[in-house]
Amino acid sequence: MEFIKQFVFSFFGTIGASILFSIPRDSIIISGTVGSLGWMTYTFILSKYSSPVAGTFFGALAVGIIGELLARHLKKPATVFIIPGIISLVPGAGMYYTMLALIEKRFLDAANIGTETLFIAVAISIGIVISSSLSRSIKRVQKKAQ
Repeated sequence: MEFIKQFVFSFFGTIGASILFSIPRDSIIISGTVGSLGWMTYTFILSKYSSPVAGTFFGALAVGIIGELLARHLKKPATVFIIPGIISLVPGAGMYYTMLALIEKRFLDAANIGTETLFIAVAISIGIVISSSLSRSIKRVQKKAQ
């Protein structure tokens, strides 16, 4: 039941981000599904390995790969699916708690939370870059084969 609840919440959260970013109407539901699949990947990896950084990396990689495939299939820019899809992975709470710890002069906590937040942000960007690079490499190989 928890799995279904998380899928539904991440789906609607991604749809909200899609509307906020003015995604074309025919792509809103699809981008919601992409975001939900990314969040489910994150949740699965987090439950197996207890690492939010690894979970975020694989979630972002899943969003990037699915977004690139859908972009090619639906003939739309990949950012239509990727940008809203990664919203649920962005470490907003980590940023908040880092700033709160700094304000409360808990510098060790701020360093610990801030470091993890930074690693999560880097994991998102690396996941997206790898998926984009794979897509470009595949396009290049297909172009040479023709």
